[in-house]
Amino acid sequence: MPHDSGSAQDAAVTTTFADLGLEGPVLDAVKGLGYETPSPIQARTIPTLLSGRDVVGLAQTGTGKTAAFALPILARLDREQKKPQALVLAPTRELALQVCEAFERYAAKSPGVHVLPVYGGQAYGIQLSALRRGVHIVVGTPGRIMDHLDRGTLDLSELKYVVLDEADEMLRMGFAEDVETILGATPEEKQVALFSATMPNQIRRLSQQYLRDPEEVTVKGKTSTSSTITQRYLVVSYQQKLDALSRILEVENFEAVIVFTRTKNETETVAERLRARGFGAAAINGDVVQQQRERLVQQLKDGDLDVLVATDVAARGLDVERITHVVNYDIPVDTESYVHRVGRTGRAGRSGDAISFITPRERRLLGAIEKATRQPLTPMQLPTVGDVNATRLTRFDDSITAALGETERIDRFRDIIAHYVEHHDVPETDVAAALAVVAQGDTPLLLDEADEIQAAAFREERRKTKEGGPTSPGRRTSEGRISYRIEVGRKHKVEPRQIVGAIANEGGLGRDDFGAIKVNSTFSLVELPENLSPKVLDKLSRTRISGQLIELKPDKGTRVHQARKGGRDRRDGGDRGDYAPRRGSKGGFDKKDGRKPRKGRYSD
Repeated sequence: MPHDSGSAQDAAVTTTFADLGLEGPVLDAVKGLGYETPSPIQARTIPTLLSGRDVVGLAQTGTGKTAAFALPILARLDREQKKPQALVLAPTRELALQVCEAFERYAAKSPGVHVLPVYGGQAYGIQLSALRRGVHIVVGTPGRIMDHLDRGTLDLSELKYVVLDEADEMLRMGFAEDVETILGATPEEKQVALFSATMPNQIRRLSQQYLRDPEEVTVKGKTSTSSTITQRYLVVSYQQKLDALSRILEVENFEAVIVFTRTKNETETVAERLRARGFGAAAINGDVVQQQRERLVQQLKDGDLDVLVATDVAARGLDVERITHVVNYDIPVDTESYVHRVGRTGRAGRSGDAISFITPRERRLLGAIEKATRQPLTPMQLPTVGDVNATRLTRFDDSITAALGETERIDRFRDIIAHYVEHHDVPETDVAAALAVVAQGDTPLLLDEADEIQAAAFREERRKTKEGGPTSPGRRTSEGRISYRIEVGRKHKVEPRQIVGAIANEGGLGRDDFGAIKVNSTFSLVELPENLSPKVLDKLSRTRISGQLIELKPDKGTRVHQARKGGRDRRDGGDRGDYAPRRGSKGGFDKKDGRKPRKGRYSD
């Protein structure tokens, strides 16, 4: 029976992970990570999976569903068995790696648990060696899992648990046939969990065919944020977060700030490091007793405290008008937490600012938040040393101006300064500078421009992450893409969706990286980003589709869009072939067989 999100949300506030039936090393690991209460999808799904029942979970990316299936699997794992007991299918290698890392975090207190990521682009030797040694959980993309099944190197005979993560995404990428083939190769007696953001007919059919009396859990959390809140994000590595936070606190005009972290331990660490840098900061988390919590909140209200570092649970019900900024030091893993955090500012019609730190690997969470809230987050730049120094000089000027208003004290010090100048023959400006040094202490007023090297490295890392390195020359098309030729076509029974699936997984690309695709009889043309690195190009050139080596290389001849102009491709016997509509174009009927292509960017 389906569940709505209302009761789930209420349950998530009061329920603990122990209440869900978790115990032993798995519960210890969750507590060690600082997680305090389950998200709605976790509160509804974990007990059902622990009971052995199949589950269909309808939830957006970023609702905490990885823990919803990972924790029950780990709780029932037989560590003595060396053959794979759990298989998780994910649409992309990035998601497969994230799921694998989550399993490893949750298994931190369970020694001997082996988790293997299996995806295109990684050498087979690494995966084969791990499989020979024995693994408990395999997390992989359908294409590479199929390869292992074809080679006979992946034994699923002892499989007990199967998870289809982001099933609708897998089907959109053309993996429907592979997924069904893989499910057909698994034992009949197994538990299946299917997670999807939507429930199209194809997913419904898959559920009815391969799941037994599943419980359907639907989560539709609060996803709106106030229009008075300015939402920004900064791409930053984990190691650079503290420096980025310090600079933001220096240059932003704020009254009070809440800095959100994922765990209790992190609140203490961040608060301590901010205090060491001269900021008035305190930590608040589930371990803080009620009396101390009330005292910290009152200090925040009174202006005696300006920065509060908190976990989600500790900030529940926190209503302080002074809070002008919220900083997501760690981006939340579910959209509901994001909305809750951001709601701590911009209250009672006031304006507010929300800044989120996004590591390069967390861009998917950023997209999930934007999709769920239907509001874009604006990118921002790391404040430079010059920005920080300009702010410090302005504040220094303001402090001098304010001090000049205290005429009685100024008169007394004026006599003292005059006496010093008369007896030491020192210019008054030098005395003023010396007094500033005394007042400043050991901390320099201005940052050294040499410190900008760190910021430059930061920006270079962002550039490399965004651009992916140099590329081979090829015919430039549009939107930063060039055309590539691959040596597979209709004679090899290849369709655009297979091309997308194979190249996306082997090259680590997303759907937005693809432009037009033209399938001819003996070869195909596909538009890909012009900044693909040599390493990615090498992997792609050795990729196989339908058993055929694609030998990808830049195309310098006929345009992919020539078919639209009614032109003929002389290299392919004059056959115009099929092509996929570009993003935003309307799908029409194929003139050759009258079939209407699937909605989206790529035809069937």
